[in-house]
Amino acid sequence: MAYDYKEIANIIIENAGGLENISSVTRCSTRLRLFIKDKYKVNINKIQDTKPVMGVVFPKDELQIVLAQNLIPIYDIVSKEFDARDKSKDTLKTSETEEVRGFKAKVSKIGGDLLAFVSAAVTPMIPALVAGGMLKVFLLLITLALPSFAESSTYNLLSMLADAPFYFMPIFVAYGASTKLGGTALYSMAVMGSLIYPTFVQAVTDKTPLSILGLPILLVSYKGTLLPALLISYFAYRCEKLFTKIIPSLLRSIFVGVFTIAVTYVVGVTVLAPLGYFVGGYVAEFFLWTSTNFGPVAVGLLAASMPFLVLTGMHHAVTPFMAQAVVDPGYDAFFRPAYLLHNMAEGGAVLGVGLRAKDKALRAECFSLAFGCVVAGITEPAIYGVNLRLKRPLYGVIAGAGLGGVVSGLLGATAYHYGYSNLLAIPIFEKTILAIIIAIVVAIVSSCVITMLLGFDESILVTETSATHSEEVDTTASVVLSDTNASSIAAPVSGAVVALSDVDDQVFASGAMGSGVAIKPSEATTTVYSPVDGVVEMAFETGHAYGLKSDSGAEVLIHVGIDTVSLGGNGFEQKVIAKQTVKKGDILGTFDPLVIANAGLDNTTMVIVTNSSVFEHINIVGTEFVNAGQELIELD
Repeated sequence: MAYDYKEIANIIIENAGGLENISSVTRCSTRLRLFIKDKYKVNINKIQDTKPVMGVVFPKDELQIVLAQNLIPIYDIVSKEFDARDKSKDTLKTSETEEVRGFKAKVSKIGGDLLAFVSAAVTPMIPALVAGGMLKVFLLLITLALPSFAESSTYNLLSMLADAPFYFMPIFVAYGASTKLGGTALYSMAVMGSLIYPTFVQAVTDKTPLSILGLPILLVSYKGTLLPALLISYFAYRCEKLFTKIIPSLLRSIFVGVFTIAVTYVVGVTVLAPLGYFVGGYVAEFFLWTSTNFGPVAVGLLAASMPFLVLTGMHHAVTPFMAQAVVDPGYDAFFRPAYLLHNMAEGGAVLGVGLRAKDKALRAECFSLAFGCVVAGITEPAIYGVNLRLKRPLYGVIAGAGLGGVVSGLLGATAYHYGYSNLLAIPIFEKTILAIIIAIVVAIVSSCVITMLLGFDESILVTETSATHSEEVDTTASVVLSDTNASSIAAPVSGAVVALSDVDDQVFASGAMGSGVAIKPSEATTTVYSPVDGVVEMAFETGHAYGLKSDSGAEVLIHVGIDTVSLGGNGFEQKVIAKQTVKKGDILGTFDPLVIANAGLDNTTMVIVTNSSVFEHINIVGTEFVNAGQELIELD
């Protein structure tokens, strides 16, 4: 399907709160990543509903939009729009929001903030690391087929190119960290560049004593390091803010930059860089110790937890450690095997769905997604498109990845180069290729078999897919209905049926509003459908509740979430207005479960017959789990 990427990019920018609400724009292999100043200006729901968006993740202030194969053209447009904006206005607005952000950071979990910061810092360099790593793989394959090629100048030059992203990684990290903070990236990049400058590197090699202002300098190599760049970037950002504040505006263009890099360099080379070097060394030692002493279990646990890291967008937080491991100690028996085997397990699980599914379109889609996971290493379409929605295949992924990881650890699969997590990266395991191949087979087969044994309700996916396709044609699209009679009420959302008395809201639980039932929406549910044929009597402007009167006389209240009125409409979008005639299955509105969850609220949806006294019997016929459109309440 052909998309208007310009229009999609504009929709994303608009619903991210506009260019003025974006502090930086980056991407990884499948996600557009926007760093947001004020998260309350973001309309996640509209972004999620925009084709071809496959999913939205919003940890802290990093808005991650899963676009898969449509990423590059949309990223290019958004990036150009961002770069073209008025820099002076952006700087002013950024500084105005720093105090708010600082206050929020005080009440946030330190661990989460640090992971988000690391993730934001390393994301811009990921494409370069992948490119360099895969170039190494191709060079390795060529030399295996043609050994003499390793002696050529072409090989040497291309090897330099492949090594460059890893050698200069501290500079790339400085860029990402400074951009995330809102500082001038070139200041921290210059300081980090000086620490891998040839003269400094030669002094380290020759162990030539160095000092600055009488302070001794630790002679260590900073190439391929992470923490020194993060610490120096943060210090440079603070210096820049301080000097900008105390230096008269007339002299800022002359002195802010020189004072920032000079002070940052002195403090960095004597304190911050050595501190980061030692802490980073201890972190690396910890991972090595874990891998050595708990190898099979450690790799299995990391591989099994990967789906959750991917869903939160934090899987890139350990990317620098993966790159560091390849530089020093020169191998990776922990991260890369786990990452690779998780991708294989995602492919195996979605393959299992395809083999067991009866719907031909779903089967074809699953086989395509499985190929993408295994061969291309792109898992988001499989995660968001199938495995997460059906839920049970995700159990297959966890089990398959864990088993594959344990086998990998037992057989000693070890990566000696940085590469991508797909079949093309197998050569980076060199002498342990057989070990990783066996682990891959275990991960794919076990996740596939477990998924097929556990089973799944494919109607969940088929129904939502049908609704999605029809929405592209007509905004009044309907969900697929089960056989219901005129006096029955269908489920407005898909999810687990909950007794009204168990709802954590005394007004609803007591039956004061009327008889009815509640539904805990499934993870993939974002749409509310009309449960009856009738008229919309009331449509709250906040989008969290709807009042309908059915043709049979039932007055039905649909209330999405508990205390969600407090969101003021954020995360909700109405599709109908008061007095509008609707049919059973028509779309009433949409909601974003992530916005509700981030606000600490419950998205349990109540379906209440407010005039229940006029009916002799109100029977709850929906049990355990219902799909949207399935009969839920029977009236007589």
